Amino acid sequence: MTVGNEKIDVSDLSYEQARDELMQVVAELEQGSSSLEESLTLWERGEALAARCEEWLKGAKARLDAARAAATD
Repeated sequence: MTVGNEKIDVSDLSYEQARDELMQVVAELEQGSSSLEESLTLWERGEALAARCEEWLKGAKARLDAARAAATD
């Protein structure tokens, strides 16, 4: 995600923001019209975005597991 010409730090993104930007990165990479340097930059950003999404999903799973455990106590 960018604001002006500045990319927002991945750690500041919500799950939805990271997912949406990741979809944009994948679409750009699939077009194949970027230079090698641009493609590498996109790939790195995509990896960071995917990790952020996974972090959110793991956190959500932990919360669900905790809620389930509390409900059975």
